[in-house]
Amino acid sequence: MSDIDIQGAALITGASTGIGATYADRLAKRGQDLILVARDEARLNALAERLRAETGVKVEVIKADLTNKADLLKLEERLASDAAISTLVNNAGVAGAGDFVGSDPEAFEKMIQLNVTAVTRLAAAAARNFVPRDAGTIINLASVVGLAPEMGLPVYGATKAYVIYLTQGLRAQLAKSAVRIQAVLPGATRTEIWERSGTDINAIDPNILMDVDDMVDAALAGFDQGELITIPSLPDAADWEGAMAARAKLYPNLSRSQPADRFKTA
Repeated sequence: MSDIDIQGAALITGASTGIGATYADRLAKRGQDLILVARDEARLNALAERLRAETGVKVEVIKADLTNKADLLKLEERLASDAAISTLVNNAGVAGAGDFVGSDPEAFEKMIQLNVTAVTRLAAAAARNFVPRDAGTIINLASVVGLAPEMGLPVYGATKAYVIYLTQGLRAQLAKSAVRIQAVLPGATRTEIWERSGTDINAIDPNILMDVDDMVDAALAGFDQGELITIPSLPDAADWEGAMAARAKLYPNLSRSQPADRFKTA
């Protein structure tokens, strides 16, 4: 049995297709009621109808554009105040805009609004709901690109690095709380996000492209195993633990009263 609280509803953003829709399918099959959020109401309704018929869970549909401040605030208020919600899957996001010099800055701003601002506000709203109850789950969808600036997606990667940092920082701040927190870092995943970002999915090496069903199943398995950071394609969790241990060795020298000797002139 999953540690996700099936007694409450899961609110899933970006739920009409891809990763969000797959989370909806899996959580419904675990017996959890759903609140599905996306811009495409027709697709949400079709998904909701199927999941109600197949699983018997309650499914509510909310049409919302999380780059629209009014829509975001309405969803934030609901998430912060509804005691029936026990899980947030912070999945809505956008990719693309890889060319920093040639891209329209408006595309960068929209990406930051969706990948950073909306994720932050919804996570904060969920925390205001869950922490006083000492229960609940926040799952933030990040990306392995957030670990690899060399991949050449400076803004998208930075937004996903933010999500990783946010998740780790929340876990540190809420260490005494029973609220469960996870960041999921997919690699290349077979979803519509490629088409929307102007990339031909058929041009991607199939050896690095994971089916969305496999990705979400691995992410939920990582959650059930208690992982804070889940990288679905990583064979050995010790590799991540080693990276975190190497980072921890920096801590004593990150802030000192004098510059390091290597910067002193003769």
